Amino acid sequence: MDTLLLLVNIILLLALIGLLYFMQKKHVSFSKRVFTGLGLGIILGFYLQFGYDADSEVLTGTKDWYSIIGTGYVSFLKMIVMPLIVVSIVSAIIKLKGGNGVGKISFSIIGVLIATTAIAAMIGIVSALGFDLSADNLENGEAEQARSAQLEETMVQVEEQSFPQRILQVIPTNPFLDLTGQRPTSTIATVIFAAFIGIAAMGVRRKAPEEFATFEKIVDAFYKIVMRVVTLILRLTPYGILALMANTIANTNMDGIIELSRFVIASYVALIAMFLVHLVILSISGLSPVQYVKKMGPLMTFAFTSRSSAAAIPINVETQTTQFGNSRGIANFAASLGASIGQNGCAGIYPAMLAVMIAPDPLDPAFLIQLVIIVAISSFGVAGVGGGATFAALIVLSSMNLPIGIAALLISVEPLIDMGRTALNVSGSVTAGLVTGRVTGELDKKVYASEKTNMESFEA
Repeated sequence: MDTLLLLVNIILLLALIGLLYFMQKKHVSFSKRVFTGLGLGIILGFYLQFGYDADSEVLTGTKDWYSIIGTGYVSFLKMIVMPLIVVSIVSAIIKLKGGNGVGKISFSIIGVLIATTAIAAMIGIVSALGFDLSADNLENGEAEQARSAQLEETMVQVEEQSFPQRILQVIPTNPFLDLTGQRPTSTIATVIFAAFIGIAAMGVRRKAPEEFATFEKIVDAFYKIVMRVVTLILRLTPYGILALMANTIANTNMDGIIELSRFVIASYVALIAMFLVHLVILSISGLSPVQYVKKMGPLMTFAFTSRSSAAAIPINVETQTTQFGNSRGIANFAASLGASIGQNGCAGIYPAMLAVMIAPDPLDPAFLIQLVIIVAISSFGVAGVGGGATFAALIVLSSMNLPIGIAALLISVEPLIDMGRTALNVSGSVTAGLVTGRVTGELDKKVYASEKTNMESFEA
């Protein structure tokens, strides 16, 4: 009987995939198919959530089969991330007229990322204080205790490294290892490695133009091939989101969400407020926030469901270039750096809220100023220990001499909040890229203002 129910669930997923494929053949827009996949995934997830017990073998088996589509899709995206970063950044740099453009672009992107993270910390503080959040009433059950023990082990690793040591980990020592993505800092290290290749190629252009011309042709050929692979993978987005969302809802701890509802609501109020700040920044830069909201749908949906800023890099780059008219070089720098540095949701709002919840005197002005500064600084240094909300929280709380156990007490709602945090992280990286493109004159305002979605390559 269990096998029959498992088979029914698999057939149900395949039927929904068939519906999305039918929509694709009928040339329904990419954005509409993405949102349809999201909606169907939510419905399917609630069916699994309420139709089976949490420890049901049928549910476990169903999620395993669904992960072939969902997790498999994310894996494909991660597969192409490093080749995309290398070939796009090298291609962009060798097309620059001056070498100083690389430094200007990097400085602008990192500056915006860190500045917005400081603002995010302020918003997190206001939200935590406004909702009167405190760690006193949080439940400390078996799962929370196990998570706390795990965090203590992680904290030992974090404390063993100073801030300069974490920065040093960003510098690539074995680029071939970083191309495999095995180190927590592999993404940033790959960006640095690709930048060195591009800058070196520019030197060769002056001294040996014939060899440079050959290299440029090779890079262009690789670029076209890699972008074709990206296109093929991104066409799977509606199917991947369907399976990812179904598994996410099925795994959600509804009881935990109810118990921690005030923290969940406060978190999303802060996340939405920071997203509005992104819109204000774009408006000040002379870019329409309305167009931004219209065109960010597929990217934000993927980030929300996948909970992976790194996996979102290919879609991030495509959105910045095809939807908003940003240069591919700036888009790659922003998407890649934004996956590890200055994450507004994970490294800004979340650690700040936890610090306020556990602080003896959260209204102390000196404490609040110190908190914002530490959050901003650690949002760069966290790249040296792998990034993510947990590492960011550990670094901030330990720097403020606050207990780290509070992070373990929120384990039941962590996936739900992480979805919103990841979406905000990606929005922050896109905002940094667009602002930089606007400042450097590399952004095509006509493409940005166009009502067309410019996603034709994914429609077929």
